Amino acid sequence: MAVEVILPKVDMDMATGKISKWHVREGERVAKGAVLFEIETDKAAMEIEAPADGILRNVLVGEGLSAPVGSAVAYIYAEGEAVSAAAVKTEAPKTEALAPTKAAAVVQPSSSKDGEGPRATPLARRLAKEASLSLSNISGSGPRGRIVAEDVRKAAEKPVSAPAPVLAPAQPDDAIHKLYQSGSFEVQPVDGMRRTIAQRLTLSKQTVPHFYLSVTANIGKLMAARESLNASAPRDAEKKPLWRLSINDFVIKAMGRALQRVPAANVTWAGDAILRHRVSDVGVAVAVEGGLFTPVIRAVETKTLAAISQEMKALAAKARARKLVPSEYQGGTTAISNLGMFGIEEFTAIINPPHASILAVGAGVERFVPVNGQPVLATQMTCTLSCDHRAVDGAVGAELLQAFRSFIEDPLLMLA
Repeated sequence: MAVEVILPKVDMDMATGKISKWHVREGERVAKGAVLFEIETDKAAMEIEAPADGILRNVLVGEGLSAPVGSAVAYIYAEGEAVSAAAVKTEAPKTEALAPTKAAAVVQPSSSKDGEGPRATPLARRLAKEASLSLSNISGSGPRGRIVAEDVRKAAEKPVSAPAPVLAPAQPDDAIHKLYQSGSFEVQPVDGMRRTIAQRLTLSKQTVPHFYLSVTANIGKLMAARESLNASAPRDAEKKPLWRLSINDFVIKAMGRALQRVPAANVTWAGDAILRHRVSDVGVAVAVEGGLFTPVIRAVETKTLAAISQEMKALAAKARARKLVPSEYQGGTTAISNLGMFGIEEFTAIINPPHASILAVGAGVERFVPVNGQPVLATQMTCTLSCDHRAVDGAVGAELLQAFRSFIEDPLLMLA
């Protein structure tokens, strides 16, 4: 019997996926575990393996087209097995190449054997009907994303959320275009990454109650410690240092230690509960062409500055190549956005859910500060913490920022 090739869910927020490349063509033989096709997400290009040995047939979703998560995109037949008429009927119609300004077509999911619409067991369908729930709003935990009875029961137990505020409709694209003289601009289509950033951060500002706290830290000792540690770094055969610490590496370490000192801030809002985390998983914003990624450094408090530096460089390189896997950017309780290298002295950042905070780090600036009544030149860095007031109260946020500043101003404390 033919084996369905399912479009898997490779990202927490993923509802559809675009097949960017087929590694095996229709009619060709494929081995179980071999790379079959690639999915393009806003974060990376993910290679998907074949679920069985056999001949690839009935390719329903071509390169450059999208399909819903859990839907069949092709079938794998055993040698000599007849092509299923049912599978042929689900084949997507031929689609002309889309213009750059149009969105990719979305192929509707194949009908499941137990009925039309989302894949679900008969019992799950009956329970959903009795509870007046739409299966399209329920995530399946069964094989290949099939909705089972337990998924419906959990959905029925969730409290009904308040209706979202009604927002003024945005101007249609053509109305905006008409505001400017024809030929005075060029249209740059919004890709998946930019669209996801826009949706997530708009939702964050609309639904997360932000508040902001700022401190200015003296980083003179930190800069001296950085210079000393870099000078003593081990060297390879060509006399090149094996690592080189940046100011950002100290910031990551200080934030990880601060979350351990103020555990009430090491939390995430989960709707009906607050998750209090035991380790400090810190996301770090990495700018790439057309957007940004936020890979996560896990258990920061347990790692040396050299280890953080090497891991951050590796993750940043993968982010710029769009090769991050979900385990490298999902989760975390806070994030760091550092624009100091651009000369930005102070700014605020938008929280990236499910994080409960984000730290905006400015440039080190030389200023005269009073010491015993005399002006002394010092290098200072202003940092602004954005907090989710649902999970972090003002006093807790202030404690976190105070702890962070203590580590930044005396870096030996973070090494103890």
